[in-house]
Amino acid sequence: MFELVFLGTSASAPSLRRGLSAQLVKHNEHRFLIDCGEGTQRQILKSGIGFKRLNHILITHGHLDHILGLAGLFSTFSRWETLEQVEILAGAWALERIEALLYGVRVVPHGQRTNLDLKLTELQPGVIFEDEDFSISAFPVTHRGPDCYGFRFEEKARRPFLAEKADALGVPQGPERRELVRGKPITLADGRTVQPEQVLGDEEAGTKLVHVGDTGATDDILEVARGADLLVIEATYLEEEREMAGEFAHLTARQAAELARDAGVGQLILTHISRRYRERDVVAEAQAVFPNSRVARDFDVFQIKRGETIKLED
Repeated sequence: MFELVFLGTSASAPSLRRGLSAQLVKHNEHRFLIDCGEGTQRQILKSGIGFKRLNHILITHGHLDHILGLAGLFSTFSRWETLEQVEILAGAWALERIEALLYGVRVVPHGQRTNLDLKLTELQPGVIFEDEDFSISAFPVTHRGPDCYGFRFEEKARRPFLAEKADALGVPQGPERRELVRGKPITLADGRTVQPEQVLGDEEAGTKLVHVGDTGATDDILEVARGADLLVIEATYLEEEREMAGEFAHLTARQAAELARDAGVGQLILTHISRRYRERDVVAEAQAVFPNSRVARDFDVFQIKRGETIKLED
């Protein structure tokens, strides 16, 4: 299961109710901040999630509305000594801008003693993080400028533990069952050996969350998004201004919904919403193509499980 917190959902500039692009993905003890628009640290505080374990920051691209908040965030990190190590992962061009932002104004001083170990890692397509039960992959997307990426969070396939079969075989509660789940045989007190195949079901795909920042095309995302439980993607324009959307390498709500439909995703959540439109018009355009669409608002929280996405109440 993944948990997704929307910290900022506005396009290009903040509005009265929407901050600039930032989302947080949680899985077990891990946290990943995706983008860090201006004011993100205040959004983090206001959301109540705090700064602990915020060791990984994933940047979709280097436009200022997606990275300016890093300066304020790291200024706070340096003073509060909240974290010992933070890794920022971004494309080469984005890293150049981030390095100029953080080091150029001495937010993070070069060559001086500091408790904060900042690591800048250049993204490449493929797996960028892997844990025991899930992985994160980066994939290229089409937007203005080089090295723009989306991210796929995916739990590893697993075989469910069939408790009723374990009960019938006399497998006690506790470490024996954990060993079987890990795929290892056990020996019972009476000398019988139980193999994992005797108590595990057929392999099931894990939960899949696909997050796309700014993009002006969907054909190169289709296979990456296929079968995702949740697709998060921009909808900066409405169809009436599709030509302008193409000019600035953004999507309309209809284009995003067509991608969700064609990729067979479970649910679509739209973000990067322009102040020029009413939310209900964005929702209506998307739902006409893909009914299971919604628009994210700042501080919305969702749980993503295999086969369902649930919005948590405030």
